[in-house]
Amino acid sequence: MFDFDKVVDRSQSDSNKWRKYAGKDVLPLWVADMDFPSPPAIIDALRERLEHGVFGYPEATPELVMTLVNAMVREYNWQISPEWLVPLPGLVVGLNVACRATGGAHDPVLTATPVYPPFMSAPVLSQRPLVRVPLLEADRADGTHWAWDIDRLVSSLGPGQNTLMLCHPHNPVGRVWRTEELQQLAAVAERHDLTVVSDEIHCDLILDKELKHVPFAALSPEMAQRTITLMAPSKTWNVPGLGASFAIIANPELRKRFTDVMRGIVPHTNLFGYVACEAAYRDGGPWRAELLDVLRRNRDLVMSELDGFEGVRVTRPEATYLAWIDCRATGIDNPFQFFEAAGVGLSDGVDFGLRGFVRLNFGCPLSTLQEALKRMRKALSER
Repeated sequence: MFDFDKVVDRSQSDSNKWRKYAGKDVLPLWVADMDFPSPPAIIDALRERLEHGVFGYPEATPELVMTLVNAMVREYNWQISPEWLVPLPGLVVGLNVACRATGGAHDPVLTATPVYPPFMSAPVLSQRPLVRVPLLEADRADGTHWAWDIDRLVSSLGPGQNTLMLCHPHNPVGRVWRTEELQQLAAVAERHDLTVVSDEIHCDLILDKELKHVPFAALSPEMAQRTITLMAPSKTWNVPGLGASFAIIANPELRKRFTDVMRGIVPHTNLFGYVACEAAYRDGGPWRAELLDVLRRNRDLVMSELDGFEGVRVTRPEATYLAWIDCRATGIDNPFQFFEAAGVGLSDGVDFGLRGFVRLNFGCPLSTLQEALKRMRKALSER
């Protein structure tokens, strides 16, 4: 039904993904922004709202709220109450608000690295100590396996009200945390009275069909009371520029602290963001289903072309449209600069807390990905 291999020229648009390399022969596969047009259902809803012609201060409508409530039940068998929802103009905003709404100025914020960079910047900007707990990395027959180091997590806890920031599914390693892994984290949270901030923005992009996303707060009523869940339509339906996300906070006291921090500082969600959000969760299912098939195809191409080639190792993504690529065995000092010089713009692993890696965004038409992989293989073989 949808053409995901049509190339849309974004080079002359307002896209920061493409403008970074304006005038250069570099294919940008870095920031988590897909090159696919958003679903027709979203575009039609935006067009209808545009034609209304009056763009006053918006708020979340009852229809949007119930669309989100129904989506949580439909997708995750998770029953939430409407009052748990807190609209946000972006998920990164939610991470920063959460660091100010939990714990005190000297209470640690823990997260597992490598990880999406705002997980490391938000605690610092909130003037709270950041504690990095490296993920366990193991080579297996089916590829690199990343896991939480529970013992190290516990030993890293500091005095005061600790906050645990969970990337779920994980960016950049692409893990879908299994229920038993989440239960281990939940046991630590319960035992040590942690507040958990769970970024679940990639939860609708599970690539392995045998896996299913389990919201951390849905593990138990007890976990719901100590969790701030952050979600958004932006990654799945490619609408990050519309600035709409939401927090789900069951605990009324925690929710009040969160909204108190927002007051007077965090702007209202964009009107068109609300429209896109409702259309995505209400009508975006068929488009998302086809997208997942395209992403599986693209992921498999990345794996076949790069994994094991000239010393490169690729962690097979179970979710997201992001491939975490290990270049340490190649002897390349700076793989980000190396591939950029070869005409492919990737994300530098240093920004995620791990040198020697790059992250590749395969959310693009097949021809774009094929050309990028061709350039990467050529550069690797000729060095």
